[in-house]
Amino acid sequence: MESEDTKKTQEMKTDLNLLLECLKYQMDNAVSQKEALVTIHSICQQNSNASVYFREIGGLMFVKNLAKSSEHSMVKEAALYTLGAIAEKNVYCQQTLCTSELLEDLTWFLSNDSNINLKRMSVYVILVLVSNNRTGQTLVRETGCITVLSRLFRTVISKYELDLSDKNVFQSYQLWSSVCSTLCVCVNNPQNDENQMFCCSLFPHANEWLKNCMKPEIIRPICSFIGLTLANNTYVQKYFVSVGGLDVLSQVLVQLESDSHETLSSAKLAVVVTKTVDACIADNPTFGIVLSKYHIVSKLLALLLHESLDSGEKFSIMLTLGHCTEDCAEKLSLSLGEYPFDENETQQLKDINMKEKNLEEHWRKAKEILHRIEQLEREGNEEEIQRENCQDNISSMNMSIQNTWKHLHADHIGRATKAEDEDKSHSRQFQSYKSHGVMSKECTNDDQMKTPLKSANPVHTCYRQSEQNKSLYKAKSSCNQNLREETTFKKNFISQSSDHVFKHPVHIAKNIKQQLPVTDPFTLCSDIINKEVVSFLATPSCSKMLTYRCSGCIAVEKSLNSRNFSKLLHSCPYQCDRHKVIVEAEDRYKSELRKLLICNKKILLTPRRRQRLSNESTSPGRIKKRRVRKNFTEEEVNCLFSGVKKMGNHWNSILWSFPFQQGRKAVDLAHKYRKLTKSPMCAASSLEEDCHFSLDF
Repeated sequence: MESEDTKKTQEMKTDLNLLLECLKYQMDNAVSQKEALVTIHSICQQNSNASVYFREIGGLMFVKNLAKSSEHSMVKEAALYTLGAIAEKNVYCQQTLCTSELLEDLTWFLSNDSNINLKRMSVYVILVLVSNNRTGQTLVRETGCITVLSRLFRTVISKYELDLSDKNVFQSYQLWSSVCSTLCVCVNNPQNDENQMFCCSLFPHANEWLKNCMKPEIIRPICSFIGLTLANNTYVQKYFVSVGGLDVLSQVLVQLESDSHETLSSAKLAVVVTKTVDACIADNPTFGIVLSKYHIVSKLLALLLHESLDSGEKFSIMLTLGHCTEDCAEKLSLSLGEYPFDENETQQLKDINMKEKNLEEHWRKAKEILHRIEQLEREGNEEEIQRENCQDNISSMNMSIQNTWKHLHADHIGRATKAEDEDKSHSRQFQSYKSHGVMSKECTNDDQMKTPLKSANPVHTCYRQSEQNKSLYKAKSSCNQNLREETTFKKNFISQSSDHVFKHPVHIAKNIKQQLPVTDPFTLCSDIINKEVVSFLATPSCSKMLTYRCSGCIAVEKSLNSRNFSKLLHSCPYQCDRHKVIVEAEDRYKSELRKLLICNKKILLTPRRRQRLSNESTSPGRIKKRRVRKNFTEEEVNCLFSGVKKMGNHWNSILWSFPFQQGRKAVDLAHKYRKLTKSPMCAASSLEEDCHFSLDF
């Protein structure tokens, strides 16, 4: 299969080379040149690679020069036709031909008294060069080619009554239709605003044709030209309405809709006009007011019910209906007598637009004022609610503090009396400690324990209010001072009578005081604290010790991450069940990881690129392979010099065009040629070869 394709490609190249030689050596035979050009066109149409090869061997530029310099009209027409077909088939050929020089030559053909076929071929080449090419659109305007096309649009057909059965009239119509198509690609696909502005000067002439000739051969090209020139350009749309274009389209649409009940072609043609109307009003719905004079909505609804239209055509009609009724649905349903219009419709449209803008501005300001009022009311309500909540929380907190203080104080006195009866040896010591430090200690304990006894809100408010914190701190300062002075005695006393005295760890109290959180930790664990305090008060102090808290549960205010949280858990001696499981799992994972490292298991802890480089550097047996050196043969050297003479320093092209040894690269050719040219003997031999080459030529 590959051999057959290669054979066909080789045959195609041979044919193109022979045909190009025929064009060069048959300059006096116009018929032979025309036949050769037609054959080249046929080959390029059948094989997509033929256009590329024909451009590479210089055939494209030769045909372009032939179209300019030939004295025979038939050769010029065939050459232009071949150029257009090749450019249409291959985008690279299109870019090669899209030059200001060729467009100026084509403009000259259109401006002079050339025959109609030559003008048609010239227009065809322009159409191919400009289609989907922004550079071509710009060159058409800069070279003045679009000006000549506009003149042809006005002058090629002069009579409104077309007799297409006449050969001359039919040829003129074909040229005019080609001009319309070329102007369409000049203004759109891609959209070109400058060309649209230039071509809008043709609207009055197009309107005259639509008024005086209702034939499909005229309506279709003109509607396509108007629709593409109007598309997405507000200025051009306004100009089209100002010259009466929308009125003309409405009249044509009304007439075609009336004829659609009798002929199918009129219904199809009415859809074309409907699309053009939609392109005009899509960006300016206010233009729909012009359509109300002609009852366009009712006409479109009647056309929508036509059975011969397909789904795509009906969708276009529905889209136009939506744009028509978007801004003035009520006015479109009124008759002309019920809703009179002034003669100056442009001024009327401006007044409507101005009123709408003023109304929108008033609505916008009213919405801003309403939004501001609602915002101020919302802020005032929030401040009042916060103030009431703060006062309620403060009063509730004060009452809870007083009640808790009295309860714990009475409980402590009872326990102290019982302890004095049981252990007389320590009674004096206890009485002395009670007079100096026990009351202060109990005061501190009361302040620490009264918080979880109440509900969450008073406690939260207590911790949030800075002024209340200061007052509580002042109230407890004297008690805490006495507690710090009697620390040594307290330790001894607790060790001797631990079963009789209410105890609370000193370091826990300090931690709670130091951990006054910004995010209020009691909000997150208030339920746990309440359960612990309730269970503690429910049992006698002699039978239960207060449970120590886990650091992982109370350290909320710290900015925790995977590193400091692990250290925090390991340093805590009182871990809860949940954090204990986490610590054990982490220790197991680290121990397994150490075992793997000990067993020389490779674990990728570094980036892949660094690991790969380290492996390459440490592996002793890896040696980079080098290519086998192959000296240049005499034949290769001759091919190298021949390639440089023909192609210059294009080493890839030389490598592909001559039979070099396998494994040769373009850089090898460049290095070899540089070494050879530095040698004086080689330079002399090269100069001698150049002399022989020039003499042979």
